[in-house]
Amino acid sequence: MLINMGPQHPSMHGVLRLETLTDGEIVKEVVPHIGYLHRCFEKHAESMAYNQSIPYVDRLDYLAAMNSEHVWCMGVEKMLGLTGQLHKRVEYIRVLVAELNRLASHFVAIGTYAIDIGAFTPFLWLLRDREHIQRLLEWVTGARMLYNYIWVGGLYYDLPVGFEEKCQEFITYLKPKLVEIQQLLIENKIFVDRTANVGVLPLDVAINYGCTGPMLRGSGLKYDLRRVDGYSVYPELEFDIPVGTGKMGTVGDCWDRTEVRALECDESVKIIEQCLKRLTTDYKRSPDFNPQEMCPKKIRPAEQELYFRGETPRGELGFYFRATGKTDIPFRSHARSGCFSNLSVLPEISRGRMIADLIAIVGSVDIVMGELDR
Repeated sequence: MLINMGPQHPSMHGVLRLETLTDGEIVKEVVPHIGYLHRCFEKHAESMAYNQSIPYVDRLDYLAAMNSEHVWCMGVEKMLGLTGQLHKRVEYIRVLVAELNRLASHFVAIGTYAIDIGAFTPFLWLLRDREHIQRLLEWVTGARMLYNYIWVGGLYYDLPVGFEEKCQEFITYLKPKLVEIQQLLIENKIFVDRTANVGVLPLDVAINYGCTGPMLRGSGLKYDLRRVDGYSVYPELEFDIPVGTGKMGTVGDCWDRTEVRALECDESVKIIEQCLKRLTTDYKRSPDFNPQEMCPKKIRPAEQELYFRGETPRGELGFYFRATGKTDIPFRSHARSGCFSNLSVLPEISRGRMIADLIAIVGSVDIVMGELDR
C-alpha cells in the first residue's frame, strides 16, 4: 500500500511529504518530498547587499536564527579580512546569544519529539523554559524569533543594562530543570522502549551521507565544528562534545540522538556561564564600547570564492560566497543545510521498520524545513 504522510503541517516536522510504501505495518520504502516551504534564499541573497541578507538568513532555520546569523557574518568577515579583529566583548556576546538560541532550539527538538511518541508533559515543561530564553533574546534584540542582531563586523546593539545578571538567574533556575527532563523523559522506560534500537544509523552510513550535528555525534563520532574549526572565541571556552554510546540500545539509535541533544544543553549552559563571567569581568561594559565600530558602511570584498561553515543545533551550516570585487552584492551565494543531508539518510534507516517507528525516526532527525528548502 502507498501511504502519504504530510505535507500538512501537524503531520510532520514542518511541511514534509513522506511517500511510504508499506507491506501491512512494515515500511518497505520511504521517499521524502521537499519543496513545500521554499524560501528562495539564494536568489534573494544574489539581489541585495551582504548585510541586507541577514533578515533572510534568520528565516532559514527559524528555531536557531542567531546561530545562522553568526555563521553568515563570520563568512563575510573572513572575505573582508576582519577575522580576529573584532572587540572581544562583541565575540563573547555573539557566542552567548548563539548558545542561548541553541538551548531554545534543542528544547523544541526534544519537546516535540516527546509529543511525536506520546508524551505531553515534557513538551509543556520544555516550552515553558524556552519561553524564558525567548524573553531574554527579545530583551536584547526587540524581536522574538528572527533577530537581525549579529551584524557584519559587530552587533546591532550592546546587551541591555542588567542582562548579564538576569541571564545568570535563568541559568541557576535551569540547571535542576535539565536534570528533571533527563529523569522524566530521557531515562523513562516507555521512552527508552520506543527509541532504543530504533532507526539505527551506523557511523559509516552517517559519514557517507554527509550527516552532521547530533545525527553524526549520536552515531559515536566526536565531531563538532566549534572544536574542529575553532571559530570565534570557542577555543577559549571549556566544554565537552557528547556522543552516542549505545547506553540503552545500539550506537546511533533514536535514543542516542536524543541523549546527545539533552547533554548538549548541559554543555551550552557551561559555555553561557563562562561567557557571562568574561562579560562581567575582563570585557565588562564601558561607555566607549561601540558594537558597530568595525561594521563597514559598504561591504565590497575582493574577487574571491569562499566557503565558511559553523555548528548550528542541526549540524553544519555552510555558506559559499562568490564575490566579483566590483559590487557589494554577491555574484553567487549558496547555503549548505545540515538538515538536507540528515533527511537524505531517512530511507536508509527506516527500511524494514514499522510505521509507528517511522514517526519516531523522523522526529529524531530534527529537521527544520525552512533551512532544508533553501
